[in-house]
Amino acid sequence: MTVKQLRAFLAVAQTLSFTQACERLHLSQPALSLTIKGLEDTLGGRLLNRSTRSVRLTPEGETLLPLAKRLLADWDNTEEMLRQRFTLRLGSVAVAAMPSFAGNQLPALLASFRQRHPGINVTVHDVINEDVIDMVRQGRVELGIAFEPEASETLWVDPLFVDRFVAVVPADSPLADRDDLDWTQLLTQDFITLQRPSMVRRMLERRLADDGISLAVAFESHQLTTVGRMVADGLGVSAVPSLCIDQMHELGARCLPLHSPIIERPVGVLSPRTGELSVAAQALRNVLRDGVTPPTLATPGTRR
Repeated sequence: MTVKQLRAFLAVAQTLSFTQACERLHLSQPALSLTIKGLEDTLGGRLLNRSTRSVRLTPEGETLLPLAKRLLADWDNTEEMLRQRFTLRLGSVAVAAMPSFAGNQLPALLASFRQRHPGINVTVHDVINEDVIDMVRQGRVELGIAFEPEASETLWVDPLFVDRFVAVVPADSPLADRDDLDWTQLLTQDFITLQRPSMVRRMLERRLADDGISLAVAFESHQLTTVGRMVADGLGVSAVPSLCIDQMHELGARCLPLHSPIIERPVGVLSPRTGELSVAAQALRNVLRDGVTPPTLATPGTRR
């Protein structure tokens, strides 16, 4: 059966008139008769008894009538649903983001996306960098925001910006009055950082080891917010992605440029190399690419 045949049958069955059905469908009588015959040939028997004066449904036609109504309603609903998805009036998209991005820049970007596409539902998975990569690879989300992974044959990366690590010190620390810090100066204090297997932790340890610097950790936590609170309360110092600058300042800590060595890593939007993104995911990716502002520190020596 074809949709065209079912629509023709339904028009005749509801009007019991080929003339009225032709007007409804904008078809000629020969074309309508041929369509009905094609449906009957496909099914193997007559659906309509037609005389010069009347049209009646056969028992088989009576059986088909409610089924045809339901099939065409489902078809029309599906067509409308997909049309709304393609025009971004309806749909959903799932995105995974590392906490430093999810808790800082992502909310404002989602607000911009929602303003443009209020009918699209967005699910956000706030997970560590490694889980972002895994969720995109496994197809559990269409998009991920994370530090760019090593060269991958399974992921496509749209670069956003290069994130540079900054020092985090208590606001009342003598270090807070400096314009910048190097790692040797920072590590004279107790160091607070994320627990393994955090990519931030591994990145710091690997890069410092390349420069012959050992990272002795006094306190560690699963959450950057907890790290920032510990620093603000005077338990020690830390180094975080510049994405977290505003968050650290809100917690009461002070951020400073950090060098010798400079540690930085590109941040990007991850998507699978295989398969095509949904229209909603493409729209969200465009908002992310166009709306992200590379984080920066305030003018050296000024407090925020």
